[in-house]
Amino acid sequence: MTPLVYFLPNATLAATIIVAVLSLVDFSILRRTWDYSRADFIAVSATVLLTLGLGVEVGVASGVAISVLLHLYKTSRPHVAEVGRVPGTEHFRNVLRHDVETAPTVLTLRIDESLYFVNAGFLEELIFSRLAERKKVKHVVLMFSAVNEVDYSALETLEAINHRLEELGVGLHLSEVKGPVMDRLKRSRIVDGLNGRVFLSQHDAWTTLIAEASE
Repeated sequence: MTPLVYFLPNATLAATIIVAVLSLVDFSILRRTWDYSRADFIAVSATVLLTLGLGVEVGVASGVAISVLLHLYKTSRPHVAEVGRVPGTEHFRNVLRHDVETAPTVLTLRIDESLYFVNAGFLEELIFSRLAERKKVKHVVLMFSAVNEVDYSALETLEAINHRLEELGVGLHLSEVKGPVMDRLKRSRIVDGLNGRVFLSQHDAWTTLIAEASE
């Protein structure tokens, strides 16, 4: 094969290699990831460009590193939704997406991510920023239905939140805590030291706290 291409200009050989490599790349994935997730688009684009420019090993390793960094960034600011009750039901949904019932004395926040050292501070800031806007709140309920893990740093943050709320005369309650998460919380001081209660369901929390507020 070498004698056949020996007299070809280097530019021609380079163009042949580039065309061959480009035919192996599915560029349609860039469009699909752009439409679906900007973070995934960044990771895929960087991986493709670095692989073409610096080689497979560098490209793949960089792609993994970028994906990890993007994951840490996303989980550092988890989606936390204020929820209210769908009228006539026991279901609770995002107040920004649905026509739901809320109460001025009860603030319910559904945490859609596990809690750990990266995002615990974000949750604390969010809670107290909401309280600054809602002067009548007497109860804060953290809906744990989507929380699969609470690491020790997040546990300490929850204890700090509990202490600050207690000083403000605001109760901190948990609802819909998963069994494995509850088992770990029981081994700490947070459950016994909680200035509020742990409710089996968000509906139980709602009906109980609303009834107490009306007394």
